[in-house]
Amino acid sequence: MSQEEVERVYTINLGKVLLSPRNQRAKRAINMMREFATRHMKSENVKIEEDVSHLIWSRGIRHPPRKIRVKLTKDEDGMVLISKYQEEITKTKKEEKAEEKAKQKKVEEAEEKKATEKAEKAEEKSAKKKTEEKPTKTAEKTEKAKEEKVKKEKSEKVKEKPKESKSNKKAKKK
Repeated sequence: MSQEEVERVYTINLGKVLLSPRNQRAKRAINMMREFATRHMKSENVKIEEDVSHLIWSRGIRHPPRKIRVKLTKDEDGMVLISKYQEEITKTKKEEKAEEKAKQKKVEEAEEKKATEKAEKAEEKSAKKKTEEKPTKTAEKTEKAKEEKVKKEKSEKVKEKPKESKSNKKAKKK
């Protein structure tokens, strides 16, 4: 009966570590992980990867983590290897929060750019309308002014010529 490699992902609860004395908690956490692996993978030969050990000892001997997510791999020889679960290796919560903040900043910057571009386009359109309206208004004003001048000149010519009476006309004809 040959066995193939078996991989399983577990979350190991290390809460009972807090019942042991402060200066032995990290050691007890390592032992609890070994016991968990032997119980679930049915093998006495257990090895712990260095990354997992560093994760347990990262906060010192007195404050190991309460839970840890690990991948247990059992090979054909019956040896069980405890390694970090891939998600914990790639991203931590702080990194995820930082990425989310960066994404939000990018979105906000893009929205600001769009808003400024819209404002600039609106300003350009209004400037174009103003420039188009100005020549037409000035042209209308100049045309009106010319018409008024012409009317004034006509009225002045008419005023300059005195009306001749009938008697004056008859006198001029003779």
